Amino acid sequence: MLCYKNYLKIVRISAWYDIVVSAAFASPWSFALLIGSLTQLHNGLGLSGQMPVAGIYDTLFANFFGTVVVIWSIVRLRQTSVFLGRLDGTAWLLFAAWQVNAVISGASSLIIAFLVVELVFGIIQWWPVADDPSGG
Repeated sequence: MLCYKNYLKIVRISAWYDIVVSAAFASPWSFALLIGSLTQLHNGLGLSGQMPVAGIYDTLFANFFGTVVVIWSIVRLRQTSVFLGRLDGTAWLLFAAWQVNAVISGASSLIIAFLVVELVFGIIQWWPVADDPSGG
């Protein structure tokens, strides 16, 4: 069982991780740089699967994703709670499912690195939490 205060720290850490990883998806320009860098990494490591060539719709949906995740992260930082942690844990686990589907469907195995983090934050944010000793 996690201590209440430690649980809230985990929710904040996951929010900061989301900001760091997702911010580059939030604009067409930063996404173009990101996808180029990830493609170079994929090719340099000789990974299986394929990297996307980002078209206008791919970029649009990546920008939607980045914007929403960054804003959701700010909400979790400003109003950290077990409730928001549980919702976020659900999102992490759903994202993990979509990543597994992508890799099975032929996406770059580079996604597996992100998948591990998704699973860890998803599971830990669903871990039992001791009651808040302050009553809050």
